[in-house]
Amino acid sequence: MQVFDAAATLAALPFERLIPALQALFVRGCVVPARQVHAVVPQGLTSLIMPAWLPGRYYGVKTVNIAPGNAARGLPGLHATYLLYDAGTGQPLAWIDGNQITSRRTAAASALAASWLAPAQASHLLVVGAGQVASLLPEAMRVVRPTLTRFSLWARSAARADAVVAAWRQQGLDAHRVDDLATAAARADIVSCATLATAPVVQGHWLKAGSHLDLIGSFTPAMREADDACFEGALLYVDTEEALHKSGDLLGPLSRGVIRPDELCGTLASLSSLQARLQATRRQRTVFKSVGTALEDLAAAMLVHESGTPSGSA
Repeated sequence: MQVFDAAATLAALPFERLIPALQALFVRGCVVPARQVHAVVPQGLTSLIMPAWLPGRYYGVKTVNIAPGNAARGLPGLHATYLLYDAGTGQPLAWIDGNQITSRRTAAASALAASWLAPAQASHLLVVGAGQVASLLPEAMRVVRPTLTRFSLWARSAARADAVVAAWRQQGLDAHRVDDLATAAARADIVSCATLATAPVVQGHWLKAGSHLDLIGSFTPAMREADDACFEGALLYVDTEEALHKSGDLLGPLSRGVIRPDELCGTLASLSSLQARLQATRRQRTVFKSVGTALEDLAAAMLVHESGTPSGSA
């Protein structure tokens, strides 16, 4: 069995290859059962099991362990691993770092959506949040919008924001921390939110006409990054229709009649197969809401296995 540690997994997943790999599997399709969630008591650990398979070829399972108490121990709160098997024989093929798969496929999914939904000449990206996924968004978005030249970042922690901005500058980007989120949002062509917020951070009346709003963080009903006005008059797209049932960003507006399920314009599968409604005018905003899917994990794991250099063997 091949073993891909964090460095080997990272090296195997450049966005120039990962974004097309996601699109290809969204077009082809695969089997994605519902994820399982287990509470590991009394430790307070939550474990998510996310399987997916491509019949006759690959079967993969990602395990995500979430331990809120790890902060007090000086450890990350989330650990993930990915096991890839031969779908016909069940033979283990690869053990892959799940944290790298998760963060990079998440940023790649946002970039894949932006390849159709963001303004063609977008020049200014505003990132809200300073976590791992947020830090990857300029790199991913530049693959589909090479016109991007200015990168702003807002986060509740100025120290974390400064650290991310410094890293972007080392990559040669014109990057800046912003303290006035409303003004920055009004100027940005793409606003991408990757936070763990439970109350709206971005307000729709800030956003300029024709801009693209990318919502990553609200993957449970209790989480929310955008207010109702963000959806009013905008064209709404999601990664999968599961987002309509899982994300607090959508459940609230749906319950209040701000948006309706039949107003959904498309998913990543329909966008990838060019079957979605792409009818935005130059002054109409677009919104993309993602909650993640095991299809994306499988696409990344296949790419790692087929093109990566393992760090060892087991």
